[in-house]
Amino acid sequence: MSEQPVLLPYADPAFVADPFPLYRQLREDGPVRRTVIAGGLEAWLVTRYEDGLAALSDSRLSSDVRDASDARLLLQLPATERESMLSNMLRSDPPDHTRLRRLVSKAFTAHRVAGMRPRIQAITDRLLDAVVPAGRAELVADFALPLPVAVISELLGVPVDERHEFQHWTDRLIRRGPELPDPAVVNEAWQHMRAYVTELIRDKRAHPGDDLLSALVTARDEEQQLTEDELVAMVFLLLAAGYITTVNLIAGGIALLLAHPGQLDLLRSDPDLLPGAIEEFLRYDGPVSPGIARFAREDVEIAGVTVPRGATVLIGSAVADRDPARFPDPDRLDITRQDNAHLAFGHGIHYCLGAPLARLEGQIAIGTALRRLPGLALAVPPDEIPWRPGGLRGPQSLPVTFTPGGQDPTRGT
Repeated sequence: MSEQPVLLPYADPAFVADPFPLYRQLREDGPVRRTVIAGGLEAWLVTRYEDGLAALSDSRLSSDVRDASDARLLLQLPATERESMLSNMLRSDPPDHTRLRRLVSKAFTAHRVAGMRPRIQAITDRLLDAVVPAGRAELVADFALPLPVAVISELLGVPVDERHEFQHWTDRLIRRGPELPDPAVVNEAWQHMRAYVTELIRDKRAHPGDDLLSALVTARDEEQQLTEDELVAMVFLLLAAGYITTVNLIAGGIALLLAHPGQLDLLRSDPDLLPGAIEEFLRYDGPVSPGIARFAREDVEIAGVTVPRGATVLIGSAVADRDPARFPDPDRLDITRQDNAHLAFGHGIHYCLGAPLARLEGQIAIGTALRRLPGLALAVPPDEIPWRPGGLRGPQSLPVTFTPGGQDPTRGT
């Protein structure tokens, strides 16, 4: 392993567009590599699949940023709101994580997700109705973004006229780039989000409905309720995690198909391949890159490398999901790939609770777009598609053309 940390150059558009050659080199160089990420922060990147799988279940690696030795990570969170912002499943460990996940799981059931299918389809059709006559669209702004926003808003009971507000402040909070975000910007965004979510919770207490937030407000686990801080943090987590990664899955999946016309033709000819195609999109170029952050509670040995206490560990799902020791011919997009147990949704106790909803939205959105947008093609060369820098990966915009059309002839059948 190299003594000097390797810079992940998120200020370089070429790397942002295609980080995988560097990821491949890091994986070949060693199973754990010291890297420098946003703002000069140092992280130990786990590059190989089996090591990443084990690390995601290692209780010595904490999800709580308060276990990090680099004070800059905590300083990005306003001191007055720190406890609130960290009181969610993503940033907690057992026993708190166990209690929080159990409470949310009671409300976020497979039955509730399955019941969303007709509504997701209706929202998808409405969005496509607006663009099919034109023969061109920007598929992030016109389709991939508003669909998950509408779905998670309806799931949580966010009124239609308030969705832009939560989306705006959520974007300010989760925006990633080559530098650490300005703490003042984070503080302002969180204050607005907290005020908004607190008012939304107050309204659900007074007027509960058949939505996830109403269920969370009343959720109990052995007579314990979510605290106010936990409830606010949980709603923010669901709003943020419930839409931006799904935006990236939908837009990124379509971009991959358009860049691989043979795979696009194969999927058009056999729509039953769509569930497997979604898994391949997640493996090949998933919505989180390079991976999932953990913090070493103690000195931890990973693949023979000692990671010091307090270090930030990046479990490189995007790197490990192209490990040739796990996936044959990993740099080839293959929507017929079998045994595709990728790490895009994590593993272990922190496995993404919203994975079934993301998969369902991805299948409906991409399948319907392919059916209703004949002749779909990029309106720019593939290397001109702008990609989001930082940890949340996906196209920032996706201009496309297609044969103008009308209503979907299969609707209602």
